[in-house]
Amino acid sequence: MHLLICFALKEEAAPFRKITMGKPGISILITGIGRRNAENSVRDFLSASSTELVLTCGFAGGLNPALKLGDVVFEVANAPLAPSLSPPGVERVSGRTGEGFNGDVGKRIAGNKSEPTDVGCYNLRDKLLAAGAKPAKFFCADHITTTVAEKKKLRDETRADAVEMESAAIHAVCTERGIPCATVRVISDTANEDLPLDFNTLAKPDKSLDYGKLLLAIAKSPRKVGALMKLQKQTRFAAERLAEVLAKIVFP
Repeated sequence: MHLLICFALKEEAAPFRKITMGKPGISILITGIGRRNAENSVRDFLSASSTELVLTCGFAGGLNPALKLGDVVFEVANAPLAPSLSPPGVERVSGRTGEGFNGDVGKRIAGNKSEPTDVGCYNLRDKLLAAGAKPAKFFCADHITTTVAEKKKLRDETRADAVEMESAAIHAVCTERGIPCATVRVISDTANEDLPLDFNTLAKPDKSLDYGKLLLAIAKSPRKVGALMKLQKQTRFAAERLAEVLAKIVFP
């Protein structure tokens, strides 16, 4: 059984990479930020390698006020599987993926469309629940959601519990290829907090952070340093929490 675990950023992957170092059957892919980077990276990887299960992981912003910093949330997308595809400790079952955090029936996201799933799948949901993760509905945005007001608007419009920027593209590629896929994300900023800076304005064309622009923004607003240090501490904690949950489902 080979697992592909995708992260947008190396910082998201770092704690889990330490846990899995030297262990066979697991590939960690840093895709870059956003749908286009994620789609291209995953397509290239799957064209060259055989994979039976894909997890799209990393940080997510909270939209549901009930979600706290460090909460790990998930959404499973089903795909038809051969009976032989059974990773250690993960059973193949038939049925729906289960309810979302807010009571919605689990759905598969493909591009901007969501559709119910009711085909054979790994019983990954039970493993995630046992590891302490919560079912959720995700919204895949095209930019970083930075303010409480924007988060509230997204929550009202989509009823999503969390927002991120890559999973819809990864799910779509996996659906095309009939590969099971799940989103497993950790809340790095809650629905009730603003990010200290608008990181969208500090990004390069490929959506990676432009450190020159960041330094300039800090120079213009030195009072933001404390908030940025707090965010760094939060993301480090979130990445470690995500690694703990992933380790429980990958190494049952």
